[in-house]
Amino acid sequence: MTTFHINRRHFLKGATAALALSALGAYGLDVVNPNKPYRVGLIGTGWYGKSDLFRLMQVAPVQVIALCDADENQLKEAGAMVAQRQKSGKTPKLYRDFRKMLSENQLDIVLVGSPDHWHALQTIEALTSGANVYVQKPISVDVLEGEAMLAAARKYGKTVQVGTQRKSTPHLIDAKKTIVDTGLLGKISHVEMCCYYHMRANGNPAVQAVPDHFDYEMWTGPAPLRPFDGMPHVRWWRTFMEYGNGIMGDMCIHMFDTVRWMLQLGWPKRISSTGGIYVQKEGKSNIADTQSAIFEYDDLNCTWQHRTWGTPADPKYPWAFTLYGEKGTLKASTMSYDFIPQGKGDPIHKDVVYEKEKYPEDVNEKGIELNAAPATRLHMLNFLEAIASKGRPVADIEDGHISTASCILANISMQTGRPVVYDPSKRIIVGDNEATGLLQRPYRGPWQHPSALLV
Repeated sequence: MTTFHINRRHFLKGATAALALSALGAYGLDVVNPNKPYRVGLIGTGWYGKSDLFRLMQVAPVQVIALCDADENQLKEAGAMVAQRQKSGKTPKLYRDFRKMLSENQLDIVLVGSPDHWHALQTIEALTSGANVYVQKPISVDVLEGEAMLAAARKYGKTVQVGTQRKSTPHLIDAKKTIVDTGLLGKISHVEMCCYYHMRANGNPAVQAVPDHFDYEMWTGPAPLRPFDGMPHVRWWRTFMEYGNGIMGDMCIHMFDTVRWMLQLGWPKRISSTGGIYVQKEGKSNIADTQSAIFEYDDLNCTWQHRTWGTPADPKYPWAFTLYGEKGTLKASTMSYDFIPQGKGDPIHKDVVYEKEKYPEDVNEKGIELNAAPATRLHMLNFLEAIASKGRPVADIEDGHISTASCILANISMQTGRPVVYDPSKRIIVGDNEATGLLQRPYRGPWQHPSALLV
């Protein structure tokens, strides 16, 4: 069982961790009130939903009031795990319908850890109920969903933190302050981003009966109802465009969002992309196994490349970004960074920060990403600080929307075979009615697309 504690001396181990804490603010007892714990609910009790919740429980005195999931078995297991970690030992209320959970409980914070096709409706419903929201990336599956989420956050005056925790990753904060902000790279005019993980689930499982413990209708929600061919958890649902935006929407958003943060970039001027299923043609998967994209800015191109086959361009940085400056190069990933100077100068290397000693429970947690746990904890603290100050968190919904939408627009470019220029004020793709029509996906009834919020 984890109890609330922020031991600042213990936390400030090493310059990188100290820099991360100072960059995000010296959060602690001044941003949370242990006499009034936050009332928390989680929608989506799978792998990353639980992981986010457990990181929040490690840094704040929260009461987990309710959990929601369409899989009754997964839901009950999560309830038991939360009860073991809660100071009170109480099992949260368990729900199969997020609307019922939100209407029956006055929650301060709602974590949205469901599959991508649910993020928009669940976030907006949580905001409407009066809660602050921590939503996993990508925030949406179409561009107008993201616009509606941003509009709802501003309408209700609530804090929305997006799970792009690279902005709270200690060694990446160090890279920004030590390398980028000090000008060691000089003028930066090219960025390369990539993912070469063999992460594209594929196969031909047979259609089968839906098990009694799984509400497939509710799990599918506004997405197309595919023939049930096995439990969709973890990687299987991500292999279908019905529920997300492929590896572009899953992995590029992290790197692109980090690059935008480091270089203070807004919307790209133009986006183009090509790709498709070039190699892994067997199986049911309909997401691209190969894709390239260019996000254009003034005097700067940010390029993306993913392949789910073959070898990475740099085995040390298989999922990463590289900033090319006139004075040097910065390579960075979730695991490390390397600065390589042009000509004279000393290279700089930093590794990921772990907190296994401070949080020994991490080591035995099933499925935990140990390298991401410290970043997620800092991300949660930043979220709580923003709630307390009524300010904007480091991964505010607006930035999450720009990063998400840019990746979706890259897919639209790949689909139409031409570059796209998005006008966020008019919510159109300039001079392209066909592409503009792809900004909103059709919803399966009775669910209604939240674009009505934009009228």
